Amino acid sequence: QVQLVQSGGGSVQTGDSLSLSCAASDTSTPLVMAWYRELPGASRQFIASNGWSGSGAYYGESLKGRVTISGDSAKNTVYLEIKGLSPDDTAVYYCAAGSGDKWPLVDYEYWGQGTQVTVSS
Repeated sequence: QVQLVQSGGGSVQTGDSLSLSCAASDTSTPLVMAWYRELPGASRQFIASNGWSGSGAYYGESLKGRVTISGDSAKNTVYLEIKGLSPDDTAVYYCAAGSGDKWPLVDYEYWGQGTQVTVSS
């Protein structure tokens, strides 16, 4: 069982930037790693993934232009930087991981514990 451990997050002000990190307990099996968020009362929303086998990062439309995903695929670690935060970005942010064997179809079977990000005006 792969465990994902997240760090970062917390309370920030409008306009601030924020970085989140995630590390998988298994570094021997290559994984596709991604970030999602769950807004209050809404379903989880895809933010970005680090891609697979040289495909490059892939970004969802929700935060496109304000986020950058990066990481070390050899260590199964991934980071997310979000710029220009607003109260609308208040959510629980999740790290996810899954096999890339059927890329671009990915079953994100492993999930981090979630990190609350609260943006105040």
